[in-house]
Formats: sequence, structure tokens, C-alpha cells
Amino acid sequence: MAESVAAGRVTARKRRVHKDAKGWVFVGPFLAVFALTFLAPIGYAIYLSLFREQAFFGGNVFVGLDNYVEAIQDSKFWDAFGRVLVFLIVQVPIMLILALLAALAIDSLRLHAAGFFRIVIFLPYAVPGVVAVLMWGYIYGNNFGLAADLNDLFGTTAIQPLSSHWMLPSIANIVTWEFVGYNMLIFYSALRTVPGELYEAAAIDGAGTFRTIRAVKLPALRGAIVIATIFSIIGSFQLFNEPNILRTLAPNVITTYYTPNMYAYNLSFAGQQFNYSATIAIVMGIITAIIAYVVQLRGSREAL
Repeated sequence: MAESVAAGRVTARKRRVHKDAKGWVFVGPFLAVFALTFLAPIGYAIYLSLFREQAFFGGNVFVGLDNYVEAIQDSKFWDAFGRVLVFLIVQVPIMLILALLAALAIDSLRLHAAGFFRIVIFLPYAVPGVVAVLMWGYIYGNNFGLAADLNDLFGTTAIQPLSSHWMLPSIANIVTWEFVGYNMLIFYSALRTVPGELYEAAAIDGAGTFRTIRAVKLPALRGAIVIATIFSIIGSFQLFNEPNILRTLAPNVITTYYTPNMYAYNLSFAGQQFNYSATIAIVMGIITAIIAYVVQLRGSREAL
């Protein structure tokens, strides 16, 4: 009896191992690509950040965490970080509120041609980022485009979207124009999953439009709002295309360290400081991950 039980256990174990082997056949290709395209670059960047190129003798020398200490004390890095932090605090709430209002309006069933407006609002997201910045660059130009034409029309020079005071709002306007439709689609998709019974219960209780939004729609959107906020935070800290392209129009306003990503890019490809560039990228990635995790954790707690 004992021998048969033991034999049965061995057979069950072999079946389980066989099933696990089949699972690895399907998961293996993904894990291989994930390791090569995600883990390997991160590991190599960490490796680079632990070395420093010698100025006179050439070659890399191991310096441990010295590059990280230098990054923490780097005023240019913190200037760039402070700029994107201000950008995040101001631009992200405005963009998400506009996307939320658009989603609520389209979902309300009171907006005629809702499908048309949904496509129109989402369409800027389909425009390639470089093309979008070039379009707005021609509008912002001081010597050409809409801003210059308005200055000529009114005989003034007050409209200067590419000046030092207005550059960050001008970039924020481009990013908002690009991504309102994307976030609107996230919110609208979440609204479409709300059960119709909740709307019927709200109507029976005598809830009006605004009370229905507050009591039914906004709670249903909480998870989508958290996701959109996390994506927007990551996107804000990754700000690169817009200022890098506009730099050709305003080189005296947009510096090589206007954003952390621009700073890392120029350190690497213009200054040939690959080790320190990798350090800046890793420090910025850690900060972004911490902030995104805190937002996700707080959003999950509020949802509970």
C-alpha cells in the first residue's frame, strides 16, 4: 500500500514537472527578449556608472559610488529636475482635468456626434511627437508663424512663446495638446464598464447629473485616474522631444541641461561622458520609480 502511494506521488510530481516544462516553452521567448531589451541595458548602465574615464591617461577606472555623489551635488541636474517637477505639478493636473471633462461629456449621451468629438480629441495623439513639436514651433516662432503675425497685426512684441518666461508653459501646451486624447480614452473606457444598474439606482434616488458624476462616475474612474497620473508622471520626468527640438528656435533659452533627459543625452553624445550620463539616467529613474510608486500606493489605499 505504501509503495503504491509513493509511486503515485512520484507520478504526480513528474506530471507537474512536465506541465511546468511546457509552460516555460511559451514563457521562455518573452523572458529572453525581456532580459535582452530591458534587464541587460539597465545592468550595463549600472556597470558604466561605477566607472570614470581618466582624462589624461585614458581608459576607465573603477570609482564605486563617486559618480552618484557627484550627481547628488550637481547643480545642473537639480536645476533640470526642479524644472520638470514644476512642469509636472502644473501641467499634469490641467491635462487630466481636461481629459476627464472630455470623457464625461462624451459619455453623457447629451453630446451630439460624440464619436466625431472622440476621434477629434484623440487625433493629436496619433500625430508623431516630432511632427507635433515642429507644427507648434512654426506657430511659436518669433520671426514667422502665428505669434509673429499677431505681433505685426497689433504692433507689439508682447507675444513671445519662446521667451524664457513662457518657454515652459509653451512646452506644457504642446504636451497637453498631444496627450489629452490619450488620457480621455483611458477615462472613457473606464466609464463604459460602469454597470447600467448603478445609473438606474441613482435615477430612482433622484440624483441629478452632477450628483451622478460625483457618486457613480468618479468612484468608478478612481483606478483609471491613478493609472493616468502614473503615466503622466513618468512622461513628465522623461520630457525630451519638445525642448530638444525647440532648442533650435531658442538656443539661448533652452540649455543643454533644460531637462534631466536632455542633460544625460548631451553628456553622453556631446560631451562623451558616458559613465556620468549613465549615473544621471539611473538617479532619475530611481526618483521617478519612487514617486510613481508613492502615487500608486496612495491611490490604492484611497480606492480601498
